[in-house]
Amino acid sequence: MLKDLVANFVRDQLLPREGLVLARDAEGLGAGLPEDERLKVDAVARELGLWGLDAPEEYGGADLPGVAMVGVNEEVGRTCVAYTIPPDSPNLRMLMATCNEAQKRQYLEPYARGEAISAIGISEPDAGADPAGMITRAVRDGEDWVINGRKIWTSRAADADFTILMAVTDKEKGARGGISAFLVDKGTPGFNVLRKIPMIGGATTYEVALEDCRIPADKLLGTEGNGFGPMQLRLGTRRLQMAAWCVGAAQRALEMMSEFAPTRVTFGQPLSDRQAVQWWIADAAIQIHAARLMTYDAAAKLDAGRDIRKEISMAKVFATEMAWNVLDHAMQCFGAMGMTKELPLQMMAAQVRNMRIYDGPSEVHRWVVARNVLGGNR
Repeated sequence: MLKDLVANFVRDQLLPREGLVLARDAEGLGAGLPEDERLKVDAVARELGLWGLDAPEEYGGADLPGVAMVGVNEEVGRTCVAYTIPPDSPNLRMLMATCNEAQKRQYLEPYARGEAISAIGISEPDAGADPAGMITRAVRDGEDWVINGRKIWTSRAADADFTILMAVTDKEKGARGGISAFLVDKGTPGFNVLRKIPMIGGATTYEVALEDCRIPADKLLGTEGNGFGPMQLRLGTRRLQMAAWCVGAAQRALEMMSEFAPTRVTFGQPLSDRQAVQWWIADAAIQIHAARLMTYDAAAKLDAGRDIRKEISMAKVFATEMAWNVLDHAMQCFGAMGMTKELPLQMMAAQVRNMRIYDGPSEVHRWVVARNVLGGNR
């Protein structure tokens, strides 16, 4: 029922706005909805009860499990309109795992209610996907922490009411007990957004410099040196989201191919009679089914409290690469029209291409899987 509700919401509120988003992207304005349109969509989402779906009940949420959120995100992934049903789950999960009582009131509660925007600063210009290479430092100075360093690829950094910032607090321990998380409020002196970075698919990220950024000691999120575990919880949540989004995007592309192929006649035959096109459609159906099952399996194990690092890496690699291939074949099927910015295929493909890098590139996740499989034999 929830999946059907979200499917109707996407059909009625997001798909009709694809033309607007595609036109904005063609003009270089990005893939996001204009503020007035986003507020209209927000109002409908709230009215339908699609608000705070996996937020705690005590803050007005529905406290839905990961399995339910897979269905939600699969439907949201069917459109190129970049829209998040508040609040964004990954940062929510990290806050739920780490906030003390005072931080719950100041940060978690308004965020869970969809009243605040958050960002997270993890990646650095020279560290990439390796947290052990992080050099942003936080040093205790009396009742404060002083942070110096640089972050890059930080989404929403310019708009966020607060940023979860990862920094090294013990250089010797590094990722094993030396990384901490901090809450940095918007407007904090020394938190400087250097530049806006346009990405493919209409996305935007930012580069941020921390220059003697002084924050009170009570802005430490969780305990000192124990930021890596909650960060991984946050990353795992996003990776499952991505897998579900990719299933939705690929399903939409498959449906578009299936509707178009019988109507397009070339050299006296419809495309649907061509074996190449039939195999594109068959392979897409098979791979979408596999990716969907992998994603639900990982979410069910996560809900059961199991360690699913391997399953999450497997799902992210398989789903992102599957969706890229399906979208590529769909664009090929539509010919020149598939190359235009009048159809959503090109934007969805670019968004999926981003996902093959975001929150760990495929190569790193394959390494994680290999280490788990090999175990002591590596």
